[in-house]
Amino acid sequence: RKKYEKPFKRWDKERIEKEKELMKKYGLRRKKEIWRAESIARKYRRIARELIAKRNEKLEKEVLSRVNRYGFIDAKTIEDLLNLTAENILERRLQTIVYKKGLANTIKQARQLIVHGHIAINGRKITWPSYLVKKEEENSIQLLLDPQKIGLKRT
Repeated sequence: RKKYEKPFKRWDKERIEKEKELMKKYGLRRKKEIWRAESIARKYRRIARELIAKRNEKLEKEVLSRVNRYGFIDAKTIEDLLNLTAENILERRLQTIVYKKGLANTIKQARQLIVHGHIAINGRKITWPSYLVKKEEENSIQLLLDPQKIGLKRT
């Protein structure tokens, strides 16, 4: 089953330019990856609107704990979820975190290292650049190669 929706206006210049910037910034291969992140953000915003209308304490705590566990945003109340964007989701992808931690010189090299199986989380090899990293897993990301072998500039 698809986990994203295509944009309603197919040839909207403003949207296309914004997507092009996001693809370059996060080293994405397809716009489908952006659309998936937008769908995740849209889902949490929709849930937040429903919970604001209904006021279910138990569900609110569940949703807030899930969002905070992944570290999309630092949400203290359900209203904070209304500010969630696709960029918040893209920031939590394994590819982005590997690059920001300095395990790769470029965002595209980070993607290559992941796909080739040179990155592990808690000793388990992850080969999906789109893997959403939880906050507690962030410190256990490791490079399985010798840093000099890939010409790592940052250490």
